[in-house]
Amino acid sequence: MVYNICRSLLRIIYAVLFRFEATGLENIPATGPVVLCCNHISLLDPTTVGTKVNRKVHYMAKAELFEVPLLGPFIRTLGAFPVKRGGVSKDAIRNAINLLKEGNVMGIFPEGTRNAGDNSAGKKGAAMIALRSGAVVIPVAIIGKYRVFRKMRIKYGKPIDMTAFIQDSSSDVLEQVTDTIMANIRLMAKQG
Repeated sequence: MVYNICRSLLRIIYAVLFRFEATGLENIPATGPVVLCCNHISLLDPTTVGTKVNRKVHYMAKAELFEVPLLGPFIRTLGAFPVKRGGVSKDAIRNAINLLKEGNVMGIFPEGTRNAGDNSAGKKGAAMIALRSGAVVIPVAIIGKYRVFRKMRIKYGKPIDMTAFIQDSSSDVLEQVTDTIMANIRLMAKQG
């Protein structure tokens, strides 16, 4: 309920402040596990990705945020769970896979950190989580900047066909999936 109230408020705020538009929402399955893989340009991106989606979107958030009084419990209520930065967090990966196997939606920023450029490399975590969970992968592109009263958009692309990757046992399959995800995101961002 808290999530739905916050999402409704954000829809109004985004519509007024950023003249926010979303396209491709029909590409997000109404049920089952989904990974929304998005470019990362601002601290506002997690709310941006989930604002127009009619399903609850879960995120990894840096562990330090959960230690802040009031903020920690609040973001946990909104579907965030902690990840330790700077290394592989097996607990965070396990939590992500379990959430997806339960049929939930996860928002992931494959770049791992904010990056305003269009040639940043993705990290393999999103690919590994998607392959291990069997989730549908939707590339997402945030287009524009967070400037008050300036139009900005978000595009949800068509699901990436993971069939060839699921059957691939080569050592570089995660890199191939990551490259495919990032290429889709970049293409949508360029097309505007």
